[in-house]
Amino acid sequence: MKSRFLFPYWCKFIGYFLLLVDIPFIIIKNDDLTGMGFLNDEQTFFIATIVTLITAILLVAFSKEKVEDEQIAQLRLDSLQWAIYLNYIILIICFLTYKGDNVRSVLHFNLKFPLIFFILRFRWMIFRRNWAARKEARLS
Repeated sequence: MKSRFLFPYWCKFIGYFLLLVDIPFIIIKNDDLTGMGFLNDEQTFFIATIVTLITAILLVAFSKEKVEDEQIAQLRLDSLQWAIYLNYIILIICFLTYKGDNVRSVLHFNLKFPLIFFILRFRWMIFRRNWAARKEARLS
């Protein structure tokens, strides 16, 4: 089965690299970098980190596997469906419980969470599939 909307396999490594580069900047935040003259504007820093993070997560999430078959495609679809369901359940709960300025942080969370949960669930399902295959091979 040929999937038309997936990045090549090697893009996953670019995504992991971008993620590793971006994580320290997310942790350090803009306050620690303004004295150094690096991305002086807070809005510019925020946009740069978010764009890098989303690009990295998209590349990791939607890159082909070495062997892309129907079972992997089904796992990918199921994981994406779970991520969307869970995202909207959490979004509804947050909108019902948070008021005022906290809604903005809910929307920031909502921007990243579906892809992160998709990656975690998809990788977990592939791990379980491979573990079951190895276990079956040892038994036979």
